[in-house]
Amino acid sequence: MSEDFSKAKRGAVVRSDPTKCRITIRLDADVIDYFKRRVHEAGGGNYQTLINEALKAHIRAQDRSLEDTLRKVIREELKKAV
Repeated sequence: MSEDFSKAKRGAVVRSDPTKCRITIRLDADVIDYFKRRVHEAGGGNYQTLINEALKAHIRAQDRSLEDTLRKVIREELKKAV
């Protein structure tokens, strides 16, 4: 063998995004299958990225719903005050 690995470094070839946090999570198999299927149908990608995007969309929807509710309450209260 002519390969010399004496100066090789261990670890990932591509460094992970520093804004990401590594966790271990247990999800139902059908949830994982759904996202893997979506990635396959799209022609490739990372199912974990899709799960992350779905979670972000859910959070944005929750925040938006709270904002909409607050705006409605404020409008109603301002009408009463006038």
